[in-house]
Amino acid sequence: MKKIILKYHLKNRDKFEEKLNDIDMEFGAIYWQHDRVYAPRGYKRQMNLPRLVMRTELRAVDEPPKYYLILRRHIEDSGVDIIEKTPIEDYTSAVNTVLQLGFKQIGEVSRRRQTLETGKDTIIHLDEIDGKNEVYAKIESILDSKDSIETVRDELKRTFRDLGEFDVTEKPYSEM
Repeated sequence: MKKIILKYHLKNRDKFEEKLNDIDMEFGAIYWQHDRVYAPRGYKRQMNLPRLVMRTELRAVDEPPKYYLILRRHIEDSGVDIIEKTPIEDYTSAVNTVLQLGFKQIGEVSRRRQTLETGKDTIIHLDEIDGKNEVYAKIESILDSKDSIETVRDELKRTFRDLGEFDVTEKPYSEM
């Protein structure tokens, strides 16, 4: 699946949420995610090589965690992300397979996340990164084959400008 993803560092979480509440939009319940990021040996951001993410997700304390293997490839020229998410049953075996394929762990990040679906193909995540006193809003839009990348990106930027947010960041959480 192809996505446009923009991430904004929020100066004031409460004001951001207030503005969304004013237009009858509200984030869902908080849940926890932990990502371990793996890349092929010799990985550099500008090389358009894939990264693999082993994600643990805990939505409720009375439910077992869910595990996912996420293939993520950021195409620098276009700014498009290609993402495939696969549920896995055995976390340890999946990690061993990733390592045997020649990938190495390059980062790790935990976050508390809330999600807001703003349309059938657009989601805003509110992420509070564990160990840091920072909150980010991440907007993702799934691209249709007929969508113009620049038009979609401009619409997403306009959405955040209308909400008073201008501090876009390109770095992945695992590199902050």
